[in-house]
Amino acid sequence: MVVGLVAPAFGEALKPVGTAFVNLIKMMISPVIFCTIVLGIGSIRQAAKVGRVGGLALGYFLAMSTVALAIGLVVGNIVQPGLGMQLGGLEAYEAPEGESTSEFLMDIIPTTLFSPLVGDSVLSTLFVALLVGFGVQALGRSGEPILRGVKHVERLVFRVLAMIMWVAPIGAFGAIAAVVGETGWSAIVALFQVMLGFYVTCLLFVFVVLGLLLRFAAGVNIFSLLRYLGREFLLIVSTSSSESALPRLIAKMEHVGISRPVVGITVPTGYSFNLDGTAIYLTMASLFIADAMGRPLALGEQISLLLFMIIASKGAAGVTGAGLATLAGGLASHRPDLVDGVGIIVGIDRFMSEARAVTNFAGNAVATVLIGNWVGEFDREKADRVLSGEDPFDEATMLDDASDEQATPEQEKVATSA
Repeated sequence: MVVGLVAPAFGEALKPVGTAFVNLIKMMISPVIFCTIVLGIGSIRQAAKVGRVGGLALGYFLAMSTVALAIGLVVGNIVQPGLGMQLGGLEAYEAPEGESTSEFLMDIIPTTLFSPLVGDSVLSTLFVALLVGFGVQALGRSGEPILRGVKHVERLVFRVLAMIMWVAPIGAFGAIAAVVGETGWSAIVALFQVMLGFYVTCLLFVFVVLGLLLRFAAGVNIFSLLRYLGREFLLIVSTSSSESALPRLIAKMEHVGISRPVVGITVPTGYSFNLDGTAIYLTMASLFIADAMGRPLALGEQISLLLFMIIASKGAAGVTGAGLATLAGGLASHRPDLVDGVGIIVGIDRFMSEARAVTNFAGNAVATVLIGNWVGEFDREKADRVLSGEDPFDEATMLDDASDEQATPEQEKVATSA
């Protein structure tokens, strides 16, 4: 920002640095979406085996992710922090003419089954990933080696993505310097607006949406639950990842009075499917980029983008850079002219990642309590003692307490798979 303000011409000259980083992210869109979708469908098949708990958890996760995405769209349309930046140039933007049904189908259906993996059509990649995922699911046990193979490919893809994220500070430097050099203080104000708007939206979602749901559905106070998980929130803020607190969340949810089988199914599955903070981020960031480039998304495009994000966002948490790849994939599938704007978000992504991770963690904690209560596996009396401080969490006896109630082999398999 300082470089862009002090030396605008030099800042604008750094634009290729940011563009190069965005191109590296674009390179990873297809493999990231393919692997996460195929493995996500495989996880649904595994979770469904546990019957009532797995089905209820997946239904709840899908509903809350949709609500979070919708809230992000509503707040983004109200705040509109990127309005007036005109990063796409001062010329008036003309929306492209709508495609016919046949043209749209031709864009989705690829030439071959594997061509989307080497092409740039995100919708084709999504279409093939869904086909492969359900095809593997239909194979039953004989499809498990294929899922393991895709899992190994995913590890390689995410390793490459992690290597790309090593140069994220350099890419963010070039992108922000170019933006500030081109637009001046208006860019700085807009970036702080979208950050503030995102933080406020996450707070409202946790304390209003999740708080009311938790109070009326389970009779638990959201503030008591969050205070109980205070140390875990500090750990998440310091690492910018909710994955770091996963083992402690499992132990504390068991300690608060939820049976181990329910916790063992709900918490790990929620880390892949219940990404409330990531959902809010994806929609708000998409609207911000569109407004900042002077090319706003029409209502129909916003709705179709929401539907795309519901599917593509699964698995975007816990892996550095996966959220950016999903964001770029959503924009590429609907408005390829906006993908270059991802470079604007890279500069503030670190500051927004804390709110994403904290919201994801809070959403999974609330989900575990709700599902435990709905299936009759929630000890209300013990929860009251724990949340009031009468029965404090003892880390020294954590493993002993967890071993008192064993999950079935099938449930442990599902939890490990998720």
